[in-house]
Amino acid sequence: MKLSKALLIVFSVLLLDQISKIYIKLNYQLASNSNDAILDWGKFKLVFYENAGAAWGTEIPGDYGKIILVVFRIFAVMGIGYWLWSSIKKHSHKILIICISLILAGAIGNIIDSVFYGVLFSDSYHGVAEFLPEEGGYAPIFYGKVVDMLYFPLFDGTFPSWVPGIGGNKFTFFNAVFNIADSAITIGVILLLLFSKKAFPKN
Repeated sequence: MKLSKALLIVFSVLLLDQISKIYIKLNYQLASNSNDAILDWGKFKLVFYENAGAAWGTEIPGDYGKIILVVFRIFAVMGIGYWLWSSIKKHSHKILIICISLILAGAIGNIIDSVFYGVLFSDSYHGVAEFLPEEGGYAPIFYGKVVDMLYFPLFDGTFPSWVPGIGGNKFTFFNAVFNIADSAITIGVILLLLFSKKAFPKN
């Protein structure tokens, strides 16, 4: 698979990811809860959330936690980018290159939010955000928040009473709110696992 095709995948995912995030950011106020949906089709909802951390909102505490996380992401993207380039040079199976391209695109997409969105937009807590507000953005560079909007609450249930600590508690599956970048990373990883023999042949 040629580098041009891999880059087409990366840029296509990035374009969809950023268009969806910017549209949500500039047209809707931050949701107060999962019921405050922009669009509600039952098992699929469009809900505007932001998170300051990594996957599933994971954060590193402390004043420099956010910068550490962003720098880690940047180095991760550099590593994934090198993995993609070397895989193309080695003429690896196209499924591997497609998967790496999806993962790379997703990683870059969320880095863009973390690095630039705080400078480019006003906050979304008190109303719809503005692009390049006169008073400045809601956070310094590297302190932006990742925009999430996709929510699939497939079913509700209750943990069995015998489960320690959470027995009897109600839960929703799937309870995470995510974005197109997260989806690209997840799809890339799942495809790698499903087609691992083709992606990583022994010979």
